[in-house]
Amino acid sequence: MKRLIMIILVIALSFLFLAVSIEQNSYNKTYYIKSYYKYDIENQTGKSMSELEEITDHIILYLKNKGNNELLKPYFNEREVLHMEDVQKLFNLTRYIKYIGIILSLSIIICFIFKKEYLALGKTLCFGLFINHILLIILGILVRVDFNKYFNYFHLIFFTNDLWILDPSTDLMIQMLPEDFFFGMAKNIMLSFLIYLAIIQIIGCFYIRRGRKIYERGNRKS
Repeated sequence: MKRLIMIILVIALSFLFLAVSIEQNSYNKTYYIKSYYKYDIENQTGKSMSELEEITDHIILYLKNKGNNELLKPYFNEREVLHMEDVQKLFNLTRYIKYIGIILSLSIIICFIFKKEYLALGKTLCFGLFINHILLIILGILVRVDFNKYFNYFHLIFFTNDLWILDPSTDLMIQMLPEDFFFGMAKNIMLSFLIYLAIIQIIGCFYIRRGRKIYERGNRKS
């Protein structure tokens, strides 16, 4: 039973950190603005930077589920808005995953601490999460080799329609957010994910040391 609980903790923390990393970077307006300058989006769209900032504010609010389609209709055509409906559903799912991850992770960690199972907790946090490093390396290589291919796979897996296929010559959404924008976003998400993993793994090392000290004290007394 303990092994199963440890596996659940690893899965819960992995999805929690992924969800937080996605939200953190997708809601980061600074990244959007830097990308607009980097990829000359003013020239690509015919929009001023102040207009792009206003549209970005509405996009982020929409992704946070703090508004309906009326937030987007002044700027985007029907196809783009319908696609953003699907995107918003994915972000809502990400939010639910985050909350479930928080509840499960805290419950299990508190249970381990309450039972003074420091060594088991530490090993789970420090070593159990290493599977994510392997997955990150594989994903990083795939994305680096052919981002477009795997970006398309992502859309085919998570969307049940072809609304995500937009026309760069007419659709503002893809003009504002070209493929290079998402490549940079993907790198930032992976970096954030790696940082969260490193932090919790360092905490895991602390619990391993604490657990071993308690174990050694117990052996001396016996």
